[in-house]
Amino acid sequence: MPQREPNLLLQHLIAEADFSHKGLARRLNDLGAARGLAGLRYDHSSVLRWTSGQQPRDPVPALLGEIFALRLGRPVTQEDLGMAGAATSLDLGQEFTHSWQEGVETVTALWRADMERRRFLLDSAFAVGAGSTGALRWLTLPMGATPQAGGPRKVGAPDIAAIREVTRSFGELDNRFGGGRVRAAVVRYLDSAVAPMLKDGMYGEATGRALASAAAEVTRLAGWMAYDLEQHGLAQRHLIQALSLARGAGDHGFGGEILAGMAHQAIYIGQPRHALDLAGASQLSARRAGIPSLLAEAYVLEAHAHAALSDGAACAAALHEADLAFDRRSPEDEPQWIRYFDEAYLAAKYAHCFRDLGDGPQAVRYARRSLDMDGRYVRGRMFNLSLLASAHALCGEAEAAGQAGASALDLAAGLQSARTRSYVADLRKRLRPLGEDAGVAALIERTRHLAPAA
Repeated sequence: MPQREPNLLLQHLIAEADFSHKGLARRLNDLGAARGLAGLRYDHSSVLRWTSGQQPRDPVPALLGEIFALRLGRPVTQEDLGMAGAATSLDLGQEFTHSWQEGVETVTALWRADMERRRFLLDSAFAVGAGSTGALRWLTLPMGATPQAGGPRKVGAPDIAAIREVTRSFGELDNRFGGGRVRAAVVRYLDSAVAPMLKDGMYGEATGRALASAAAEVTRLAGWMAYDLEQHGLAQRHLIQALSLARGAGDHGFGGEILAGMAHQAIYIGQPRHALDLAGASQLSARRAGIPSLLAEAYVLEAHAHAALSDGAACAAALHEADLAFDRRSPEDEPQWIRYFDEAYLAAKYAHCFRDLGDGPQAVRYARRSLDMDGRYVRGRMFNLSLLASAHALCGEAEAAGQAGASALDLAAGLQSARTRSYVADLRKRLRPLGEDAGVAALIERTRHLAPAA
């Protein structure tokens, strides 16, 4: 094995900046944490390896450049550090770009970095500012330049139909088995099949808009699967880029659906005020598109955010608007991607609202209705059974809580989904007040095998 050449450039920079190896490693970890990269664990031995010629992976070169630039008062490039290769921006995918071409370059770079499992993406945190900026630009920027390209490969209707069929198939697998089972395959498909069409394809305006729409759907699915794995920063980046692609497609409706998904994620991670902003943006898009089911979804997400903030009056007002919109829907006249939003889905969101507001009987009522759902949504049924069990627990109904909870755990065992494990852990917490009941105690013990206590 050839011996590495020492990195003299890095050695000289460390000496000029008067850093110890330990001090530089500490600054690197601290800056990474400030950028939402909580997983960095470098030490003096890491710095010693780099000065000896080992090339660190992203995001280390970019972070080191920032550290030295701040210390020395001048720009420090990757070449100045003696580190080869182009650096990847740490905010890749967080920006809602201004042009079609910028958007293509950004989203394809995100797919490639995701496929390579870049550490800075896997460790990235959810950024409220990025989501707010994306929603604002979606609402205020014009739809932009026509999505067209003159590359060597002709893109036609069969290519776009294939993307949609692959997306549908992956979506069914996600609902049946959880995002962990199939997400890697989705990302590989984006990088190997969709990216070449966007970057090297030949397409005019009509085909370009259809291609952008299909790419937006599969990018959203990749984001939703990352959300299911609780990789929230990565999920957010994909959802923002899906929103950008929807703008290229000129599709107000699907953009509103993406914003609704972003609101859903914000509620889940405990950011209800951010969710209110996203739900409001989704409502505006739904009105522009004239899709009542989407409008109902956006209002019920607003209601859930109000419930999370313990604002019962605002929650009730939003639920009333959701009902009005839902009553106007004609499913056969609405896009395929919103067909999942039916009475059972609406009932589940109602049940979440009432449970979070502490109204056990109403939560039970709507959670029961939510089980009248499409049997293909296995993960969703697990969530709704867990919701019903927690509603019964809120009412002090041990036997009913135990029965629903046991059914939820039966389904959870076959799902590879971090959200499923979190639902199990949450159910365990909600069952504890009924722990003196033998059946409930056995169920609590069973939850530990699916979601061990932290």
